[in-house]
Amino acid sequence: MRPDPEAARQHERAADPRRRLPAVDRLLDLPGPSAWTARSGRDEVVRALRAGLDRVRAELSSGSLGSGNPTERILAAAEAWLEARSRPSLDRVLNGTGVVLHTNLGRAPLAAAALEAMERVGRGYSNLEYDLEAGERGSRYEHCTALLRELTGAEAALVVNNNAAAVALTVNEMAAGGEVVVSRGELVEIGGSFRVPDIVARAGARLREVGTTNRTRAEDYRRALGPGTGLILKVHPSNYRVEGFVESVELAELVALGRAGGVPVVHDLGSGLLRPELLPGFPAEPTPGASLEAGADLVTWSGDKLLGGPQAGVIVGRRQAVDRLRGNPLLRAFRVDRTTLAALEATLRLYRDPAKAVREIPALRMLTEDVTSVRERARGALEGLDAPGSVRVALRDVTSLVGGGSFPGFELPSAGWEVSGVDAGAVDGACRNARPPLVGRVREGRFRVDFRTILPGEEWLVRDVLTAALAEAQDT
Repeated sequence: MRPDPEAARQHERAADPRRRLPAVDRLLDLPGPSAWTARSGRDEVVRALRAGLDRVRAELSSGSLGSGNPTERILAAAEAWLEARSRPSLDRVLNGTGVVLHTNLGRAPLAAAALEAMERVGRGYSNLEYDLEAGERGSRYEHCTALLRELTGAEAALVVNNNAAAVALTVNEMAAGGEVVVSRGELVEIGGSFRVPDIVARAGARLREVGTTNRTRAEDYRRALGPGTGLILKVHPSNYRVEGFVESVELAELVALGRAGGVPVVHDLGSGLLRPELLPGFPAEPTPGASLEAGADLVTWSGDKLLGGPQAGVIVGRRQAVDRLRGNPLLRAFRVDRTTLAALEATLRLYRDPAKAVREIPALRMLTEDVTSVRERARGALEGLDAPGSVRVALRDVTSLVGGGSFPGFELPSAGWEVSGVDAGAVDGACRNARPPLVGRVREGRFRVDFRTILPGEEWLVRDVLTAALAEAQDT
């Protein structure tokens, strides 16, 4: 009797384990999915189970499921899918890199007072643009003005959403259709490919370069000034250094040139250290107050760098110049949110007491923490760390960086952990995929964690994350 091909095919299909996988409706009745439904909703759980079924079907097709229970594997895959879907895209990270103002990790952690202020105005309504005393519409730009004037000596102040916006707004208002005179040695790239020449061009002005990369003199500026000059822009090279045969023009001399030619002078500080005495032993850094004393019409800087506050662009200067910026239509595109203003105001208040500012603003506290204190925190957490097998975690002296385009080349003595006896890349990956993630550095084939940027109270989290990561890396 000849075999029936159709019967053979039916038998083969019946023997296929993928056809015996449980349906979604049956899976929904199981205890696990029933509990998930209460948390995530039925539709989301159905999607998760379908994703789990697809995963197991693929594993059965490739033979990678092995002897595992298909239903258990479906549920595990579905639960992992749900967990991944519920995980926020923007989340907390443990910074073990030693870079205090790490741009990729959000720069400056906020002070407790700033976080409390953000929550206070974010939970309900606020007087963002309402004058409570007059009972009528107010301006969001008044909320930090008094503090900025008090702390810098400025006649007026304005806050926008970042320093690039501050520069763009200033250039557009003061020099749209005209020329912006800048030294070639100050045509910096701010970061993320945002360059001063590009910002000037997008703001509607023409760049007039003067001098050379390493030497610019007052005469270079003087020859460039003319009827089409909108402003002189001095940019503090906060994220790089030029050493050796160099020359630049002091701000006060530029102000004198500008006054003689009726041209406003703007000083872009970038990082913006408010009080130099808060960072003893650090290289000299221009402050907003000093720039204003030198006669700058406007001074711009970032709120989330050396100030230690939220991302913002701060503009201080002469009242007439600031009033012009307030009337520019672009200001609406650059305006700040209520939570940003609340955090900035709370941060600025801390500067009224310098000792309190250093104690409570995390960036300043990290930058000024004595290396002995950093070492003791690292040593204390190391005592409870469980390293498997031949893996060794040792206390090491390391060097930290300020980051955020501030104090280029300046290093801080620090201390942390160095992992040996295991693949550094595997440890690095396991730490980055932990909850919370731990971001360290791989140097000379070894994984390192710098404790200067581990906030007080995070030491034990770092220990637990690394312990789990070492066990995972050891198994791979």
